[in-house]
Amino acid sequence: MCTSLTYENGRGDHFLARTMDFAFELGGQPVFMPRHQTIHGDAGDFTTKYGFVGGGRNLGHYVFVDGVNEFGLGAAALYFPQYAKYQTEAADDKLGLAPHDFTAWAMGNAKSVADLRELVKTVQLLDIPVSLLGLTTPLHYIFSDPTGDTAVLEATDDHLQLIDNPVGVMTNAPQLSWHLQNLSTYGTMQAAERPLHDYMGMELKTQGPGTGALGLPGDYTSPSRFVRTVFNRHYSETAADTPTALNTLQHLLDSVTIPKGVKLKPDGNSDYTQYRGYMSLDERAYYMEPYDNLELQGVKITDKMLSDWDTPMEYPLDHTPHVSHLN
Repeated sequence: MCTSLTYENGRGDHFLARTMDFAFELGGQPVFMPRHQTIHGDAGDFTTKYGFVGGGRNLGHYVFVDGVNEFGLGAAALYFPQYAKYQTEAADDKLGLAPHDFTAWAMGNAKSVADLRELVKTVQLLDIPVSLLGLTTPLHYIFSDPTGDTAVLEATDDHLQLIDNPVGVMTNAPQLSWHLQNLSTYGTMQAAERPLHDYMGMELKTQGPGTGALGLPGDYTSPSRFVRTVFNRHYSETAADTPTALNTLQHLLDSVTIPKGVKLKPDGNSDYTQYRGYMSLDERAYYMEPYDNLELQGVKITDKMLSDWDTPMEYPLDHTPHVSHLN
């Protein structure tokens, strides 16, 4: 399970960030994919036009779960169990894609969210498993670009379309429309304190600050993570620049980051936040923060990479915890 959110700093720069929560070790790392590639996807070959960088792994071909392309289009795939519906085969006039290949196809072929709105009409997602897991991954996707345009794709029938996301947050099941309606349950919460009222002449004493958010859910279910992220995103102080925006996003994701052992599956394995990914859309940069090293490790797309490189490049992560000694 995962959480994602968009963010805008005080200069108008846009960001997309996410947690990658899973029990099975995915082994992702930053990978740069050059322009004009033919990818041998699990539903058949597809081509890309644009370069992009993101969290990927070579499974015979590179599979990406998030990233940003040369135009600043950011993407992230999140689990969508019991709701994703895929086709058995593609229509004659459409390109069939495995769900786990859709993120790479989108970043490799769309310049913006508006561009992607039209392009998704030409593809269908097929019920094809990913080799790493041996199952078809139920996914939905969030996209954002440097204009702030943000949308979600949920494959609930054979017709794919992007859904506007007014709050810039996505978690897991149920559908986005359900999560947006559920926000009304928490619509009276605020950052400011709420005054206490006397009851039958009894003067109530405070239990401490934080009453504005009293009732904010603190568990790790998808609905609770959605509400908590919307609240914190809405009330957090606006960061001035890119470094402080990335730092703010780290703090925002802290409230939904899952430590090992606190969220157990029926088989006894623990879902946990294997990494946190940060897409700096205007900067065309991707930062990854693995579970065991909370230092951001980034790759920025350069003009030279776009013009000269024709082979994918992997960037191994440093998993050593960093501690600074001040004496």
